[in-house]
Amino acid sequence: MPPTSHSFRGQVSDIDIRHLRVFKAVVECGGFSAAEVQLNISRSAISLSMADLEQRLGLHLCQRGRAGFSLTAEGSRVYEAVLQLLASLEGFRTRVNAIHAHLTGELNIGITDNLVTMHHMHITNALTRLKQQGPDVRINISMLPPSEIEVAVLDGRLHIGVVPQLRSLSGLDYLPLYEETSSLYCSDNHPLFRKTEPGLDQVGSCDAVLPAYAQTPEVKARHQRLRASATATDREGIAFLILTGCFIGFLPDHFARQWVNAGRMRILLAEQMHYVTRYAAITRRGAAPNLVLQTYLQLLQKGPDTPT
Repeated sequence: MPPTSHSFRGQVSDIDIRHLRVFKAVVECGGFSAAEVQLNISRSAISLSMADLEQRLGLHLCQRGRAGFSLTAEGSRVYEAVLQLLASLEGFRTRVNAIHAHLTGELNIGITDNLVTMHHMHITNALTRLKQQGPDVRINISMLPPSEIEVAVLDGRLHIGVVPQLRSLSGLDYLPLYEETSSLYCSDNHPLFRKTEPGLDQVGSCDAVLPAYAQTPEVKARHQRLRASATATDREGIAFLILTGCFIGFLPDHFARQWVNAGRMRILLAEQMHYVTRYAAITRRGAAPNLVLQTYLQLLQKGPDTPT
């Protein structure tokens, strides 16, 4: 697309920023349709915004059609520049926050799946108090695998992450939050459900679903006692397979409690087959001061005002 008389010449307006945010959302969602929900605007509005941006920059940014959505080479370079620009804008807003000691801006959080049922509720309670202190703070939560959260915190896309503490990376600071106990479960459709005291041999001979994500050596040792017949990339996938009645598997006790209370699941070999996972909040070491993030970290450390 050749530059027009209105092509970009180095001055970025508020309208440009809005178009660039739309472009960023489209790229990260993988297309116009998926971006509709995140942006809460129509596909036609997204299309108009993208067309205006391409005309403004004088560049063809993406391919869309029957073959699906994809970035052009120029689009990839513009996307990288957008990330840098928005990070710089957030940095400016952070520094102004520090001057005025007024909480505004964004808090981007990455959280491992299925922690919402943890009874401690440290994350939720701290977010409640953050919004009370800074009503204008915009909170963005991304549910991601732990390894993706670590990368996103390191490269600045996320301000903070909550992950199982399986390893310590030199570029991250860790704030311990709590421990999570997981036990071995079967569903009410499984042959072991009505056996009073099944033995380890019986349990070990059953088909089991194993996690397809990183685990500590202690956890791996527990899974090695089982007959691996399926895998799942997250705990919800494990629950799906356990509920078929064809598999046994480990689940966090707080997550499985809903099915235990409904009579749909039970724990197997409670004394022998359980393990503890420690969770921590991670932030990038040496990151620029950020009043919103610092406030949230302080609230996490403070803990709940009342027992939950």
